[in-house]
Amino acid sequence: MNAAHPTVSRVLVANRGEIALRIIRACEQLGIETVLAVSAADRDSLPARVAGRAICIGPAASARSYLDIGALITAARAGGCDALHPGYGFLAESPALAQACADAGLVFVGPRPDQIRDMGNKLQARERAKAYGLPMLPGSEKVASWQAATQVAEHIGYPVLLKAASGGGGRGMKVVAHPNEMQRLFEAASEEARAAFGDNTLYLERYVAHARHVEVQVLGDAYGHVIHLGERDCSLQRRHQKLVEESPAPRIDAKLRADICEAGAGLARSIGYLSAGTVEFLYDEEHQAYYFLEMNTRIQVEHPVSEMVTGIDLVQEQLRVARGEALRFAQEDIVFRGHAIECRINAEVPTEGFRPSPGRITDWQPPQGPNIRLDSHCEPGYVVPPYYDSMIGKLIVYGADRQEALERMRQALARFRIGGIGTTLEFLRQVMVQPDFAAGRVSTRLIEQMLSEAASSAPAAPATH
Repeated sequence: MNAAHPTVSRVLVANRGEIALRIIRACEQLGIETVLAVSAADRDSLPARVAGRAICIGPAASARSYLDIGALITAARAGGCDALHPGYGFLAESPALAQACADAGLVFVGPRPDQIRDMGNKLQARERAKAYGLPMLPGSEKVASWQAATQVAEHIGYPVLLKAASGGGGRGMKVVAHPNEMQRLFEAASEEARAAFGDNTLYLERYVAHARHVEVQVLGDAYGHVIHLGERDCSLQRRHQKLVEESPAPRIDAKLRADICEAGAGLARSIGYLSAGTVEFLYDEEHQAYYFLEMNTRIQVEHPVSEMVTGIDLVQEQLRVARGEALRFAQEDIVFRGHAIECRINAEVPTEGFRPSPGRITDWQPPQGPNIRLDSHCEPGYVVPPYYDSMIGKLIVYGADRQEALERMRQALARFRIGGIGTTLEFLRQVMVQPDFAAGRVSTRLIEQMLSEAASSAPAAPATH
C-alpha cells in the first residue's frame, strides 16, 4: 500500500490539561510548531504558555469549546496549522472531527474516519472482532427493549451487563443481577447513553464478577505495518473509571501474554489500523480465558506505562505516522524491560464519595528521583476549574520488576504534597499497600471491595436526640 507524505509542520492541539502539554512537548522534540486551542477557562494555563500560540475557541463550557468541531477547524486555519491532534477524551474518537479535518485539508493525527466509526461503535467492533476470530463473551447484539434484554439474560444467565453501543468511560453501563432489576436499569442505562453520546442503543453480555481488564497497545502506519507494544493491566477501577494501570500485567504467563498481544495486534492488522490505538480484553482469571471488549481509536491516558517498558514515545510515533513515515521498527525490534505503574491523581475527596474538589492549588511539591515521571499541567497557584474531568496529573514509576516499581510508587506517593484542594493521593497510598494489590491479585472489583470494607469498619455516627 502506498501512502502520501503529508506536511505536518504546525499542529493544532485540540485538548487541554496534561495531554495538551504532553503533545506540545512531543511536537517540540520533532521540530513541529504548536497552536493550542483553549477555552476561556484555560487561557492562562501552563500548556497555553508553553505552546507557540494559543487561540481561544469559546467559553468554559466544553460543549461550546472543546466539543465544537467548527471552532476547532476555524482555529486551525487561523493558526496556519496543517494538522490537528485530538489527544484523548472530548472529540478524540469523533469520526466527524476526523472527516472535518480531511475536508479542510488538515492532517488528523489519528486513525482514518472510517476506522474511528467502525471500531468506535461497540456493536460494529464486536462484529469485526468476531469475524477475525477473537473470543467473545456470551451476549447479544442491539437490544431494543427491557423485555428483549430479559429474554437474552434468561438464556445466558444472570448477572448480565448492559452497555452503550456508543459508550465509554463507564457511562450507559449497568450490572443487572436479578430479573426484577432489568426494567429500571435498562431505562437508566438507555437514558444515560442518550445524554452522554446522543445514542441510546444498548447491548448485553455476560457479567464476569472477578474479571481483569487487560489491554494491548497497538501502533500502525499507512503501509500496512502494525505492531503491539505489550499489554497493560487496568483492572483497578471505580465505577468503570481507571485509577491505576501497570505494564506488564501481573500473574499472566508468557503464553497467555503472547496470545493476548497477538490477538490485539492481529485485529488491528486486519483492518489496516493507522496510528496508536488500544484493543481491550476482559480476562477471566478463574477460567484462564480472555474475551474481546472494545477498541479505543486514540492515545490512552495510561500510555506512559507502555512507553516506560519499551522506551518508545507513542505521541511522537503518532506524529511520525501522520506525516507519512513508515514505522521505524518491526515487532521483533520491540524489547520489553522492567515494570511500570501509573497512578491517576484526581482533584477529588475520596472520603466524601470522591466529590470533585476544584479550587486553587496552594502547594505543589511533586516527588523527584530516578525513574519517576509526572505528567501534569499543574503548578503552585493553578486554579483547577470545575468544568472538566478532575484528573490533575499522572504519576508514573519504573522498576526492574514489579516489586521495585511498587516500592518506588509507595515512596513517590508519600513524598507528593498538594495543598489547597482535595486529592486522591492518600487513597492511592492505601491502594499501594493493599495486600491483594501488592500480591498482584487484581480485579475490576478490588477498589469497590476496599471502599466497602472501609465503610463497614468506619465508626458509627453518634446518635442525635
